[in-house]
Amino acid sequence: MKILNLYACLGGNRYKWDEVTDVEVTAVELDPEAARLYQERFPNDKVYVGDAHKYLLDHYKEFNFIWSSPPCPTHSKVRMTQKTTSSYIPKYPDMQLYQEIIFLEHHFKGKYCVENVIPYYEPLISAKKRGRHLYWTNFNLPNNLNERNLGKGLMNGIVNEVPLWCDFHDYDFYKYKGEQRRDKMARNLVDYEAGKTILETAIGVMRSNNIEQKSIFDELT
Repeated sequence: MKILNLYACLGGNRYKWDEVTDVEVTAVELDPEAARLYQERFPNDKVYVGDAHKYLLDHYKEFNFIWSSPPCPTHSKVRMTQKTTSSYIPKYPDMQLYQEIIFLEHHFKGKYCVENVIPYYEPLISAKKRGRHLYWTNFNLPNNLNERNLGKGLMNGIVNEVPLWCDFHDYDFYKYKGEQRRDKMARNLVDYEAGKTILETAIGVMRSNNIEQKSIFDELT
């Protein structure tokens, strides 16, 4: 299966895809350090450093399944909790999120999943809420994505939460030497069990559709 993994970061969603099926993954990540570590983690994937939004437009026809996790800070509820601080600067929400949802819905013939945080406003396009994330898909998601419990300790202002995230995501975030905050990156990763369940679901739908189409073809012939 040919998969496009956009805004790939360190590949939280991708971690267990090899347990689902044989995958040929192309990943796109803007941060060169994150892309380097992604390649180290998944040496068989093709990794491009660049603009995922443009890559989608230019290459979407080449894939069976597309996962996109556009940047979430301008949509996050966390921004609104900072409104009373002197350092707060209002920003437009990044509408590339909705551009990609609309584009995939109307132009992509495979299955897709666009993931983001639950925003501070009512989502402009209806999504499926699962845990701490919203998912826009063109197939039905199960109510339970097998997402693991983060645990109260991870979200209660621990001075150094990175070691806990390392255990949770089964990854050493201290390898990252780039400009992003390690704890922020770790919080934003999709739980790998949810990523696995979503891909399994998409594959199940595709196989079911193929069987139905073959059955119709057999009847016509």
